[in-house]
Amino acid sequence: MPAFVVGEAEAGERLDRVLAALAGAPRAQVQRWIEAGCVERNGKPARASAKLVAGDRLVANPPDPVATEVRAEAIALNVLHEDAALIVIDKPAGLVVHPAPGHASGTLVNALLHHCKDLAGIGGVLRPGIVHRLDRGTSGVIVAAKTDAAHLSLAAQFHDHSIEREYQAFVRVVPQADEGRIQRPIGRHPRDRKRMSVVTRHGRDAITNWRVLSRWPKAGIALLEIRPETGRTHQIRVHLSSEGMPVVGDPVYGRSRRSSSKLPIARSLDRPALHAALLGFRHPESGERLRFRAPLPAELEALANAAGSAR
Repeated sequence: MPAFVVGEAEAGERLDRVLAALAGAPRAQVQRWIEAGCVERNGKPARASAKLVAGDRLVANPPDPVATEVRAEAIALNVLHEDAALIVIDKPAGLVVHPAPGHASGTLVNALLHHCKDLAGIGGVLRPGIVHRLDRGTSGVIVAAKTDAAHLSLAAQFHDHSIEREYQAFVRVVPQADEGRIQRPIGRHPRDRKRMSVVTRHGRDAITNWRVLSRWPKAGIALLEIRPETGRTHQIRVHLSSEGMPVVGDPVYGRSRRSSSKLPIARSLDRPALHAALLGFRHPESGERLRFRAPLPAELEALANAAGSAR
């Protein structure tokens, strides 16, 4: 199993909290690994409450997964690639990644359990095989692991920021600049715990790079290419909104007095116009560098066409 090396951003944090984030596993499950002696810190048995130091080396050898309690469902998937170690999906908007309160079924996990039969158990019974997430309303490329070794390898690549990620976002403003870099910590909103915000006392470092792909001044819309360097919750939507460039169709972060769209299709879109266009990573077994692209879905293509023909 690959080792995780603690960086400056994790220094001072509890071991169980950091390992849960790195491995994409529930914290309670990580604590069970630790109690069972399956986690080492610098070659010695780890303690869940230990405060980490930059440079610490964490190794997890989780026990064999228990049978999943989530029901397999025959949900159609657009598979971009599949082999013995992993599966890459073009996720449609509206599909929740894993079961959660209010979404006990009909998720990507339910679909993967039916399609793959033998997903990795490291993510826990509710998130087998899940290495990273896309918001419910975000479409595009997502990878899931089919073995524990693949899961840990991919999780390590996300932690080391060696994953190549490219998004496309339609925003309700036409930027004057051709590109930019947003570097603001993101944490829980001080008053609304369901939202994230750049106005927070306990935010984590977050960096988002953007550049303009297309401008439609008459429609009041632009298409941006987004390359995040970090992977915080709702990062792209929060960062763009904080710069006065809210994503079209975003019901949570899309409100802004400084921007509006003249297009009816933009005002009626029932999803954020955010798409995970590219995902690149090193294959966990072969080491080969892989890159997968997903084209814009039909509703976003229709938005682009309407913006281009606006008068």
